[in-house]
Amino acid sequence: MITDPTRQRALRGHKPTRPNPRAANTAEHQAVLAWRLTARDKWIARMLWEHRVLTAHQLTALAFPSFRSGRMRLRELYTWGVLDRFQPFVTVGTAPMHYVLAPAGAAVLAAEDGVDVKEMGYRHDRVFGVAHSLRLAHTVGVNEWFTALVDRARHPQPGEQATLAVWWSETRCARHFGDLVKPDGYGRWQHRDQHGDRQVEWFLEYDFGTEVLGKLAGKLTGYAALAQATGITTPLLVWLPTARREATARRLLVRAWRELDDPRVVPVATAAADLLNPDAAHPSPADEVWLPLDTHAGGGRRALPGLLDAWPHLPPPVTPDDPTALGFETHPLSPPPPPMPPTAPPHAPGRHGRR
Repeated sequence: MITDPTRQRALRGHKPTRPNPRAANTAEHQAVLAWRLTARDKWIARMLWEHRVLTAHQLTALAFPSFRSGRMRLRELYTWGVLDRFQPFVTVGTAPMHYVLAPAGAAVLAAEDGVDVKEMGYRHDRVFGVAHSLRLAHTVGVNEWFTALVDRARHPQPGEQATLAVWWSETRCARHFGDLVKPDGYGRWQHRDQHGDRQVEWFLEYDFGTEVLGKLAGKLTGYAALAQATGITTPLLVWLPTARREATARRLLVRAWRELDDPRVVPVATAAADLLNPDAAHPSPADEVWLPLDTHAGGGRRALPGLLDAWPHLPPPVTPDDPTALGFETHPLSPPPPPMPPTAPPHAPGRHGRR
């Protein structure tokens, strides 16, 4: 859960799974996949290519009505060679299955984009390398953070509509902004209720309790340089594991923020995971947990769209249909997939391959 992420030190190896018969990645098999794969299946493959690794629980929250239906479909996609999976060993309990993109899935995406798998940049060994990465827990934690927003949008409160319109991975952010900053993600939240329509965008810094907080505060100069280079003011959201660590981080962030030439170009808000209600049906970063760094804003903790009240000088977000407006060239072969899953078509009787 987003309120209790798994720490990197709890991952001690990788539990072997029972062997399952899998289809070979041949031209004939890819032809069969043409009628077996739904739009949602291909969306899942693109999400895994974009975000490297997603757990079974995350994929279920993102795209399926129940864990049982998600588990069944993911097993089929694994058997067909569209997805690969591994299960980290944890010292207590059992870790969920972690899914990555398999060769047959990469071939499908490359064919859709009209490129070769090599041009796409896919390598099976590198994809599976995340299983042994020392940043596995951090990557899964960031993906859990955004997954919680999608899950919240799929289960709105009465009288509201919400959607996560944009979700960029750490890799994509580094590709566009890496000369100045390397945020853990970029997102945009659209919210509609009786008070009207609101859109808020942000860069995310996801702290796992292991980074030196002075280094975190030092990143503000990079975000200020990015705002100056692009002429775009983008808020920075800093997510911390506990309220106690948040209080320490805020003291360092305020000091660094006030030393900027123009602090207004880097609006900052902080929140802590233990402020979320673990008994809520769908706790998420959209809840009332954010505290702006500028104490003159007042108002205490705010929900995600309520941050706009603390930053009235913010211009409307750049349209997601024109990423070049951010001031950086986009990659022509891999546009980011929409964070919200496609609408599933009605089930056709007798087509057991389509769930």
